[in-house]
Amino acid sequence: MAYKIKEIYYTLQGEGAHSGRPAVFCRFTGCNLWSGREEDRTKAICQFCDTDFWGMDGENGGKYTEQELAAKVASLWPKSFVKGKPYVVCTGGEPLLQLDEILVKEFHKKGLEVAIETNGTYDAPEGIDWICMSPKANTDIVLRKGNELKLVFPQKGAEPHKYEHLDYEHFFLQPMDGPEAAKNTQLTLDYCLKNPKWSLSIQTHKLLNIP
Repeated sequence: MAYKIKEIYYTLQGEGAHSGRPAVFCRFTGCNLWSGREEDRTKAICQFCDTDFWGMDGENGGKYTEQELAAKVASLWPKSFVKGKPYVVCTGGEPLLQLDEILVKEFHKKGLEVAIETNGTYDAPEGIDWICMSPKANTDIVLRKGNELKLVFPQKGAEPHKYEHLDYEHFFLQPMDGPEAAKNTQLTLDYCLKNPKWSLSIQTHKLLNIP
């Protein structure tokens, strides 16, 4: 199978439970909630997405076999890295449109710890080490168990209490970016203080101006 990739790059994880951790981000093209083209945004299920996942023209973008993709990801780690496992975050778009057990196994052969960031509308293949699910309003959540649930807040139709029964270890609220970012941040702070099941997630990569 040929995996279509928008970009692959080495950076720091900016959000959630692993915020600040060095990681290779492997961004798959395509999503089931939006085409990625601005002219289609008003018809998208998720209209607030700020990620460019359309095409294969980003850094290290292109089509890869599982062996080629695992090798490329592994090659971006510093050669001085000797302790622990190199960490790859499979993201998108929606990575579970493409990510399968074959690729997960190939990543593991290279000694990689495998994480995904997904909207939860598809089930995940076996073997993924860390599942971060970010639910969107007006979708059916299939992936009901994982490590981290990260909800962009506020979303009409995706109120936090609707997800508290799901089997996740961590529950994060992340302020929605955009023109009302300051207002949304205060709303998120207030909600977390009143509902301590939820912790605050900040997009630190935007504050630090890194990818």
